[in-house]
Amino acid sequence: MLSRPPALDAIAAAHVAELVTRARVAQRVAEGYDQARVDELVLAAGWALMEPARNRELAELAVRDTGIGRVDDKIAKNHRKTLGLLRDLQQAPSVGVIAEDAARGLIEIARPVGVVCAITPSTNPAATPANKIINALKGRNAVIVAPSPKGASTCARLLQFIHEQLDRVDAPRDLVQMLPAPIDKARTAELMRQCDLVVATGSQANVRAAYASGTPAFGVGAGNVAGIVDDTADIEAAADRIVRSKTFDNATSCSSENALVLLEPVREALLAALASRGAVLLHAAQKQQLQSLMWRDGKLSPGVIGQSAAAIAAKAGFADIAQRQPTMLLVDEDGFGPSHPFSGEKLSPVLAVYRARDFAHACAMVEQIYAFQGAGHSVGLHSARPERALALGLALPVSRVIVNQAHCIATGGSFDNGLPFSLSMGCGTWGRNNFSDNMTYRHYLNITRISRPIAERVPGEGEIFGPFFAKHGRA
Repeated sequence: MLSRPPALDAIAAAHVAELVTRARVAQRVAEGYDQARVDELVLAAGWALMEPARNRELAELAVRDTGIGRVDDKIAKNHRKTLGLLRDLQQAPSVGVIAEDAARGLIEIARPVGVVCAITPSTNPAATPANKIINALKGRNAVIVAPSPKGASTCARLLQFIHEQLDRVDAPRDLVQMLPAPIDKARTAELMRQCDLVVATGSQANVRAAYASGTPAFGVGAGNVAGIVDDTADIEAAADRIVRSKTFDNATSCSSENALVLLEPVREALLAALASRGAVLLHAAQKQQLQSLMWRDGKLSPGVIGQSAAAIAAKAGFADIAQRQPTMLLVDEDGFGPSHPFSGEKLSPVLAVYRARDFAHACAMVEQIYAFQGAGHSVGLHSARPERALALGLALPVSRVIVNQAHCIATGGSFDNGLPFSLSMGCGTWGRNNFSDNMTYRHYLNITRISRPIAERVPGEGEIFGPFFAKHGRA
């Protein structure tokens, strides 16, 4: 790869350094805020996006400039995810002493991490930056966003709205900044290098760059969710949830299902239920034609990402299907890996459908899917048997098992489950990540711990080794 001219690198580095310097000045101001002041700051940033007219403007701008997703769904996502995050943060302590354990003699103190570099994708050009900005501010940090070039206009408008709200609460605008155009790999890399923490959402190339930046980083794994429908599932409810999840914002979420693994006894009933909701199962020749459209040179075509099923059908030459305005396109699949691209992430309302003999076979199929792509993220289960969810959690390389829910809505937190609201889901070491949680404000904090002496308690040898010696002797 050709290196950039040194003069260009020097100019870029100096420009980024100016942004970071301003952020550090503003962050020192915020570090002096008490909890009430911080929470006011958080609400100001949240309202910048949630106010209905601003929300609509940002959603319309996002779809216009990225060509990805649907306006109404982006409005819903901006509102719901931000409202849920603000609910989670409402009573959360993030300033000063945040926990005390007298029995263990420990006190925890929340401290800022400093200046955060937030890498954000084109699929959620308003919701993801807002989520990271709010979490960063909750920790009294400054944040500089490096958006994808396609999402830059939306992010810039969002920051204008946030700055207006920061003015209202008399907080420094430089707490929230954005890498200006031209946004390229060199400037983004320099920003990552100069900041104190990187939080990266988007392509795996961005995540790997964050981990290689030399700065502490949180990055997320690839999505490629599989959902299992077993022989005890409520078929109509499962179909409703799957369609709701897979069609939301034209399946731009990493949490949208990409494969359905259907147990033999319910396969035909589930496919019929999906068909009644507008899904179309393609025959073999159509599948091949669609594959030629979606993957060129082994890479998913940008021309299908975030497009409707009707638009994709039209591009593939299925005029009759496109006229029917399908909700989803389904293809039968029985293979895994690069030679079976439908087994990977599609970022569009296209679903691969697998046939499983029984639940054990379904688990094995999901494991093969994740061996190709999506390990660590999550798996969906539609079932009336709770023990099957536990079996998946014990066996599969996943950080979340989503039971009887619309997967893409539930995974990042929902008002009807207990997961924290987030647009960044860690995938653990399975997904080459250093965390497996939904990212929250806690990831934007340093914690100082005070330890005081307590009454000594030293266990006896028998207390520790007793059962071991009884079974194996003292040799």
